Amino acid sequence: MYSHRMGRRKFTVLATFTLLHLASSAFAVWPFPRKRFTGNALINAGSMGLNSDGRVVAFGDFNGDQFLDVLSLGADQQTMAVYHWSHVDFIFKEATSFRHPRRVHNVVPGDFTHSGKLDLLVMSESSTKDELEMTLYPAIPSGGFDVRAPISVPPSTLSQPIPIDVDGDMKIDLLGITPSSKGNSRSPLQLWQNVWNASQPNSPLFDVITPKFQGKQCTLSNPHSNAVVDLNGDCLADLFLICDDGRGGKSYQIWVNNKDDGFSLSQEGALPSGVQAVSFADIDRDGTIDMVFTTCSHVSSSTGLGTDCFINIAYNQQLGLCASSTDSGIKKGVRTCRPHDDLCTVDPKFKFDLNDHPNNDLFSRFAVSLLYPDSPSLLVFDTTYNPPLPIPLKLGDANLDGFPDFLAIIGSGKDRVPSLVFSMPCAPGIVGCSSSGAGRRGWQVATKGAESLAAIKDARALSFLDMDEDGTLDIMVQRTGKGGRGHTTFVQNNFYYDAFFLKAIVLNGACDNGWCYSPNSSERYHPFGVSYSGASYKYTVLDTSGHRSAAQVGQLPQTSYHALQTPYSFFGLGRTNNYIENLFVGSTIHAKEHYINMEGVIPNSKVVILPSAREGEAWKRELFLRPGEWIPWVTLTVVIGTAVLAIIVFVLHLNEKREDELERRRASHHINFDAL
Repeated sequence: MYSHRMGRRKFTVLATFTLLHLASSAFAVWPFPRKRFTGNALINAGSMGLNSDGRVVAFGDFNGDQFLDVLSLGADQQTMAVYHWSHVDFIFKEATSFRHPRRVHNVVPGDFTHSGKLDLLVMSESSTKDELEMTLYPAIPSGGFDVRAPISVPPSTLSQPIPIDVDGDMKIDLLGITPSSKGNSRSPLQLWQNVWNASQPNSPLFDVITPKFQGKQCTLSNPHSNAVVDLNGDCLADLFLICDDGRGGKSYQIWVNNKDDGFSLSQEGALPSGVQAVSFADIDRDGTIDMVFTTCSHVSSSTGLGTDCFINIAYNQQLGLCASSTDSGIKKGVRTCRPHDDLCTVDPKFKFDLNDHPNNDLFSRFAVSLLYPDSPSLLVFDTTYNPPLPIPLKLGDANLDGFPDFLAIIGSGKDRVPSLVFSMPCAPGIVGCSSSGAGRRGWQVATKGAESLAAIKDARALSFLDMDEDGTLDIMVQRTGKGGRGHTTFVQNNFYYDAFFLKAIVLNGACDNGWCYSPNSSERYHPFGVSYSGASYKYTVLDTSGHRSAAQVGQLPQTSYHALQTPYSFFGLGRTNNYIENLFVGSTIHAKEHYINMEGVIPNSKVVILPSAREGEAWKRELFLRPGEWIPWVTLTVVIGTAVLAIIVFVLHLNEKREDELERRRASHHINFDAL
């Protein structure tokens, strides 16, 4: 009996080791990679290869591989380096670097030479006081920039010019004030019109002219929050300017785009006292672009901290979305709403009302101290850079619910702590809503799962970006380095959301939207990296309850003062069980139809739109699906399900074959009595 028990025990141990060996072998051949980040939280991902002492000054797809790269500026404010994203190694790798001869104020990546590659427009200090020297480093098709033969650009005043396509040819122009036009009190604005001709030797890049602006112009503020974004709802980018009112305050002007007729002054008004940088997004998801900005009663010139600060939201009043899909939107000859299949309808009566009074539902204002009772100070200037940089609220849909959230830096003593604030439906007790719970949107600080942000104490700038193009907005925190953890920290957004996203980018029509060819070489490439300011997106989507809503997103509306906005546009779609009904994509082309409507776009994808500046020529569209984490499990389920069905069919086939054989045998033994 003892020997039998020992035998069974040995057999059990042997079987256990065999199963463990088989399990380890199974994991060794498991076809799906292990997750890089685990946990339902914001996860500190480290420097991701950016180990220099500089700061990131711009984003762009410099090598056209559809992954976001970064441009870094060294601590000397002269050395620039481009880091390409490596999808395989999951880090940024330095690709090229060079040194500018003067201290850099700002760098704007853009395809100024219309070659299908990103050039670098560098704005730097000048030997002449109160001027910005501008230099363009053209891209080399094989990689890098032509630092030996940079193109000199006519200078600007210290109010940084902004990239804009004024004449509708999809080439990047600049709008600002030149030293010679600075003294013109009525029309100081000048246009650096892009006249580059690659086939002409020594072609100038810009020709400085007076643009078609109908109305009294203002003196641009320095710093400013000027933006190229659609504000009247026609999917054609308008112009938003921040002005000095001459009395120590600031005002704004909105110039609407009339294509070949130029721009006309549509609205102007005073900004609240103590206004800081202005940002733009569709806060209440009604299909219009709103304004978001902070105001502070006092800002320290040494620390950049603002005290007694408020967050202000000015909602854009426009025609709303029609309640029914069959509603034409016109009653008695008057348009009352926008049909869901005609979103790019201009509303000349659009308006912003920045008056803070109880009956104004177009303006919302709440104190920063309501969000942060223990640390009410807000960082509004980065004084570690020379000259100091304005720090706006960074807007982006971090939780994919379709409503933009924002990033801010909170000051507490010597600490500078980054914070993520989620947009919430209004309810009693929610910041930004009334005591009864009325209001458009409320706000709540992310605390659970956001410990990695709270652990950072030396933040100086924040940005949203999508690392590795995986469909979530991650966070880049730029640091002073006083914490001993480097100057850049990336925070992976690893929250699990049951919602969808869409990414889109409108290119600039370089190389006729086909292949670009290097001069004197057979090398060719796609112009995938060359987005531009001014594209606009509007879409409608049905949620799981069948409710239809509209939203609007602008592409790269701001580039000045290290705005650090991504070249693509990112939309959270919320929970939906359907395709995107209508996606309207607008450009700056001066054609009768400057936009297209794409129906039935698949969520969780990236759309690349290649518009044509030629009248009547169709636009090209390319859609790229991003395999989600559920794809391997769906594949595994399909394989297992197919195998099970195959086994069932095989067993049924054997049973039927056996029954056929038995029936044949019974028939062979049957006696034919008639024959007898």
